[in-house]
Amino acid sequence: MSADRPDMPDDDAMPDDNAMLGLAPAVASSSTGPATPYRVLARKYRPQTFADLIGQEAMVRTLRNAFASGRIAQAYILTGVRGVGKTTTARILARALNYEPMDGPAGGGAPTLDMPELGRHCRDIIESRHVDVQEMDAASNTGIGDVREIIEAARYKPVLARYKVFIIDEVHMLSTAAFNGLLKTLEEPPEHVKFVFATTEIRKVPVTVLSRCQRFDLRRIDSGVLAHHLRGICEAEGVTIDAEALSLVARAAEGSVRDSLSLLDQAIAHGSGTVHAEQVRSLLGLADRGRVIDLFESLMKGDIGNALVELREQYDTGADPAVVIADLAEFTHLVTRLKILPQAAEDAALVEAERVRGRALAEGLSMRVLARAWQMLVKGLAEVQQAAKPMQAAEMALVRLAYASDLPTPDEALRKLRDLEGTTGGGEAPSPRLGAPSSGAPTSAPQARSSGTATAAALQSAPMSRQLASPATATAPSAASATAPASHLALASRTETPRPAERPAEAAPGIRIETMADLVALASTRRDLKLKFSLENHVRPVAFEDGRLEIALTSEAGASLVTELQNKLSDWTGRRWLVALSREQGEQTVAEQAKSARETLLSDVQANPLVEAVLSRFPGAKIVDVRTTAEIPPALDDYASDDDLMAARDDGPGADDEIEF
Repeated sequence: MSADRPDMPDDDAMPDDNAMLGLAPAVASSSTGPATPYRVLARKYRPQTFADLIGQEAMVRTLRNAFASGRIAQAYILTGVRGVGKTTTARILARALNYEPMDGPAGGGAPTLDMPELGRHCRDIIESRHVDVQEMDAASNTGIGDVREIIEAARYKPVLARYKVFIIDEVHMLSTAAFNGLLKTLEEPPEHVKFVFATTEIRKVPVTVLSRCQRFDLRRIDSGVLAHHLRGICEAEGVTIDAEALSLVARAAEGSVRDSLSLLDQAIAHGSGTVHAEQVRSLLGLADRGRVIDLFESLMKGDIGNALVELREQYDTGADPAVVIADLAEFTHLVTRLKILPQAAEDAALVEAERVRGRALAEGLSMRVLARAWQMLVKGLAEVQQAAKPMQAAEMALVRLAYASDLPTPDEALRKLRDLEGTTGGGEAPSPRLGAPSSGAPTSAPQARSSGTATAAALQSAPMSRQLASPATATAPSAASATAPASHLALASRTETPRPAERPAEAAPGIRIETMADLVALASTRRDLKLKFSLENHVRPVAFEDGRLEIALTSEAGASLVTELQNKLSDWTGRRWLVALSREQGEQTVAEQAKSARETLLSDVQANPLVEAVLSRFPGAKIVDVRTTAEIPPALDDYASDDDLMAARDDGPGADDEIEF
């Protein structure tokens, strides 16, 4: 769509034609005739050739090459959002297919995209009254009967033009029967027939139709290109408009040329020929971009008092609370883009305040803070749109965002606490503001995890590591197994069972079993999960001897557990075993030992100064689990020690949050 030319050539070149078509700019009426009806800018500056289109260079290049080589398809389908020129492009395409110069012979020439002047059929096609170019609105003509008329008309050759062109707008509105009736003609139309479809809902068009057409997706128009285009139209209309007002109109149009021209038409009427940014903001219910940036800066500083005052002032001047929150989210997105792509500041759609102050904020704010602000604003926008009192919801959203600015991201909190741990020598950590920049060098993650975790170190004692396939190794327990408590051995045998690939296919005879951990590990190795569960939860060891096992059972144990255990031990070890049921109470089960060890570990970890400092910073938080370094997968352990953990939440923890160490 050209910015410096209206629909048709100048009045001086074709006065009679323009007067007839009514496409020339409106002029004042003379004393002897009525005034020419005003034509809105969206119609007055509608493109008439492919050279007038803006933002669709890829489609124009494809069509130009296809026409030049004679590779013209029998059907085209144009899709895109509202106002990007689908129907206009269909009409221009119909002109290009049937273009014949005025000064040439009738029927001469060939289809071309270069149309420097009106041809023989151009005027009638523009007015939608050419006998060989038929337009149908599928929204009001949806049935099979309407398609039958097209099929019947397609049988006859064109009367005047080179091709019969059928333009079907909003083609997705056709019924299923209408689509099916069109398929055969669409796939093998007569040589003189061309179809051009336009739709905003391409997904509703059957695949059988799409496969028979050449598809072109018309893009949204970039805000900078659209602002430049609007400036050219304002110059042609003699309208004075400032750059910020153009930027506001271009953004509000969201890539639609028709929407931008409608908004511009309204703004010109509102300003009586002179358009300023304040008038556009008042017209659209927008807030001042500079004031939006002021509000954003107050929120990032945590100055909630000033932020609420600014929001109230913008509301009193007519700004919609939802629009203010949306503008804050948009500016957050802009700052994030400037942080990643500094060259984005050269966008023509940006005003000077956004370009300068946005770049400064991008340098001062971290990516984690910006990502958290974006998530909170998006959630806040949904709340404002659904709230009975939007202003109150907007204020609460800003309160959350301002107070979140004082909260560190999780990795920053851990780094700061490690710094405090190092400066206080492991004692009680002081309580400075956690959001302040870290001054000391963070200690390594392994040092932080090992501090004050004596019980965790005891829990890391190696489980039964003897190879069941080797009797010699089985007779010599490891030093760690001999010195570690039975409860730790039992827990280790559960958490570090050998993987299936490491298990021997068959257990050799002569295996010695001296502890419940050995017995549970043997059942796990043999993949007898049912027996392993019973050993862990229902068996209390009383005495272990070579070939003899004395146990007590819980009330939940099965009646046949003793016999089953005796038979399987004899099979697995290759020698006879005697399993006796004792009347004594016996020791704790493996599961009870593990639970007791875990509770002891939790209490020891909770008493650690570093953990106490974390809990004091996050009221209401509690420890739900403790993992030793031996239980952490290598990849996770490496990741945690890099001091580069990303923020996993968009706001600070609340009273119901749980922190897992």
